[in-house]
Amino acid sequence: MATQESMLSRFLDEFKPKSYESEFTKFVRELKQKNPQLEEGQRKSRSIWWDHKQDMETLERQKESRVKQQAYVYQNKV
Repeated sequence: MATQESMLSRFLDEFKPKSYESEFTKFVRELKQKNPQLEEGQRKSRSIWWDHKQDMETLERQKESRVKQQAYVYQNKV
C-alpha cells in the first residue's frame, strides 16, 4: 500500500507546475546581488520625486483651470 502511494506521489510530482522565472527577473535579481547599494538608491530617488507633501492650493488651482476637452477633438467648434 505504501509503495503504491509513493509511486502515485512521484507520478503526480511530474505534473506539478515548475516555478518559472523570466530572464528579466533573473537579470534584476543578479543585478541587485552584484550592486547591493542599488536598492537604497531607488528608495532615495523615490523619496525625492514622489514621497512629499502635496500643496493643496496648487492642486485645486490646477483642477479649476482645466479646460474640458470636446467630444471629438478634431472637429471645429460651431
